[in-house]
Amino acid sequence: MIKVVKIGGNVVDNPSLLQEFVRDFAAMPGMKVLVHGGGVMASQMQKEMGMVPKMVEGRRVTDEETLKVVTMVYAGWCNKNIVALLQAEGCNAIGLTGADGNAIKASKRPPVHVDSLGEDVDYGYVGDVTADSVNAGFIYSLLEKDIVPVFNAINHDGEGNLLNTNADTIASSVAIAMAKYMYLSPREVCSRCEEYETDLIYCFEKDGVLYDKDDDSSVIPEIDREKFAQLKAEGRVADGMIPKLTNSFKAIDSGVARVIIKHARNLLGTTGTTLI
Repeated sequence: MIKVVKIGGNVVDNPSLLQEFVRDFAAMPGMKVLVHGGGVMASQMQKEMGMVPKMVEGRRVTDEETLKVVTMVYAGWCNKNIVALLQAEGCNAIGLTGADGNAIKASKRPPVHVDSLGEDVDYGYVGDVTADSVNAGFIYSLLEKDIVPVFNAINHDGEGNLLNTNADTIASSVAIAMAKYMYLSPREVCSRCEEYETDLIYCFEKDGVLYDKDDDSSVIPEIDREKFAQLKAEGRVADGMIPKLTNSFKAIDSGVARVIIKHARNLLGTTGTTLI
C-alpha cells in the first residue's frame, strides 16, 4: 500500500503541531509520499513585502512577483524544514518540486469563469496538474529505495517555467497516478507489497469536515456527493475546503481506495471525515 498524505499551511506554520505530525508520519509504516502547502506563510511574506495576497475561491492568484515569493516559501524554507525534521526522526526524505526529476508537469491555467464573481479570472502563473502529468515511475523508484518524497506546490511546464499549483490538487493527482501504477502491474512493481491500494489522507488543523465551523465537535463522519452539494449550498463548505473535497471525489472515481480528512495530530488515529 502507498499512502499519500497532504498537510496544509496552518500545520506547516505551527512549529509544535508540525513536530507532532512529523513524528507520527515518520512512524507510519509502509510506502508514503508527503505533499505540503504553505499558503499561510506565503501570505505573511507577501504582506511583509508590501504585497496584497489575492485569493479566489481558495486559490491564489499568482503574478510574476507572487510566483517568486511562493517559490521561495514553498520550495525553500517550508520544504527543507520539513525534510530536516523528518531526517531527525529517522525518516529518509527528499524535498522536491515538480521540476526535480521531471516528477510533475503542469499546464498554465487559462482564464477561468468564476460564478461567484460573475466574471473571468486570470490566475496568472498557476498550473493545473492531472494524474497523467505525474511521473509515477520516478516516484516509485524513490519509494522502493525507502526514500520518502516530500512535494511542495511548485511545478514546471516542461518549457522552463515554474507554476504555482494547489497542493490539494497535487496530492490528489499523485495518489491517482500511484493507484494506477500499482494496479497495472502490481507483482512487477511491488513484490513486497501485501496490498496494491493507494490511500489519500488530508491532514489539517481540524478533526475533519465540520458542519459548524465554530464547533470543533461537529465533525461530519461521511460525505457523499449529494451531501457535498448541500453543504456548499448552505455555505458550510467554502474557500479551500471546496477544492479539497472536489479533488477527493475525483480521486475515489479514479481508483484511490480511501480518502480521509482529519486533524494532523490524529494521523495514526481512526477519527475524521471519510469521503464515500
